[in-house]
This record gives sequence, C-alpha cells and structure tokens, in this order.
Amino acid sequence: MPNIHPTAIVSPNAKLGDNIEVGPYAIIYDDVEIGNDCKIGPHAVIYDGARIGNRVKIFQGASVANLPQDLKFGNEQTFLYIGDDTVIREFAALHKGTTATGKTTIGSKCLLMAYTHVAHDCTVGNQVIIANAVQIAGHVEIENTVIIGGLSAVHQFGKIGQHSMVGGGSMANSDVPPYCMTSGYPARFMGLNIVGLKRRNFSEDDINAIKDAYRIFYQSGLIFTKALDEVKEKYSDHTLVNNIIRFVEKSDRGVIRR
Repeated sequence: MPNIHPTAIVSPNAKLGDNIEVGPYAIIYDDVEIGNDCKIGPHAVIYDGARIGNRVKIFQGASVANLPQDLKFGNEQTFLYIGDDTVIREFAALHKGTTATGKTTIGSKCLLMAYTHVAHDCTVGNQVIIANAVQIAGHVEIENTVIIGGLSAVHQFGKIGQHSMVGGGSMANSDVPPYCMTSGYPARFMGLNIVGLKRRNFSEDDINAIKDAYRIFYQSGLIFTKALDEVKEKYSDHTLVNNIIRFVEKSDRGVIRR
C-alpha cells in the first residue's frame, strides 16, 4: 500500500504502483502514472501527463509535467516520461511536450539537481547529470552519459552528444559533439572528456582515434566540411568516430568552435 501523508492531495484516478511514499502537501493530478518504489517529496506537484518509472525520487517543490511555456500550446494531451532510478531534486521544473512531438522524455538513472529546468519536447538520455540551475530550452536533444555543469544553458533545438561534458556557466548555443569538453560563453571546444572516457573504460586506441578526429576538425586548418570529409575517409570503419560523424551531419545549429 502507498504511504500517503494525510495533507497530500492525490487523485483517485492516478495510477500508483507499490510501495510509494507521498510527502506532506504534495499534489498528484488525475492523469498520472507512477511506478513502484517511488518517493514524492513534500510540496511536489505531479501534473496530468506524467509517466514515471520505478524507484524514481522526486524531492520537495519539484514541478513535474507542468504545461509547456509555448504560446502555440492549446492544452492538448501530451506527456512527460521519466525512466527508472532517476532522481529529480528540489524545485526542478519539467514540462511536458507539445503537439510538435507529444512528449518530453527523461531517461533512466539520471540526476537532475536543484532548480533545473527541462522545457517542452526535450529528449534526455540515460545516465545524464544536469547540475544545479541548468536551463534546458525546448526541443533539446541530450544523448546518454552527458554531464552539464551548474548554471549552464542549452539553446532551443540544441544537441549535446554522448559522453560529453558541458562546463559550468557555459552557454551552449551551438551543438556540442560527443566525447568532448566545453567551457565559456558561448561554449567552446576545450578538448576531450578524457577523465569521463577513462572512467567508462574507453580503450587507449579508441581515445586516440577520437582525439585524432577532433584534431582534424579543430587544428588542421580545414573548413568544417572538408575536415568532415577527411574524418570520414580516415575513420569510416571506426564505430565511435562514426558517432561524431553522424552527429556533425545531423547538426542543425552548427557545431561549437574552438
């Protein structure tokens, strides 16, 4: 049976899993589904359209699946999905999707720290860490195992590649490719996320191949389109470098510069 504080307001229409704890003054709306072993902190509000996995922890004052801050939104039915084992810290604001995609998605084993904002129609991968007061605009795509430092911002429709690290206080107004580190306003390429790659057991050969690919992009003196051609020719059979190639090719806002 769920452990619901007597001051909490929980709709009888909400679908709650087993062993759920709901803290004082929390509010859970009608069209909400919450998995097993979740904890909803005091004063948190879970709005219509929330689809929450198992073992999710939502701390005090968080706002989950609230209405998009999009003037085109017409109160249509859309959703916000949160994967298993994700932690949403205090006063985070997570907005559901619009008709553009119908959903906002946050993956499994993520940590969204205090005061973070994830806007409508975003896709956040698995094992992503978003530090305090980071602001993610609408339609942003964040791939797996990304770290975004505190007080940073990501421009709408931006993309952040897998295993990258956005330094604290950065303004990512261009796309951040995989495996790299950024810093600054605007965010600039600062080299590889070497520590993160080693912690995730990337081999020395793979790290050296990634490093050489970025040398071609950022230090060869070639324009980006020519550098891309050279990287494709040299590393067409390298899986990890091909992740960089695909990312650059699908970038709409352009990739960060050095």
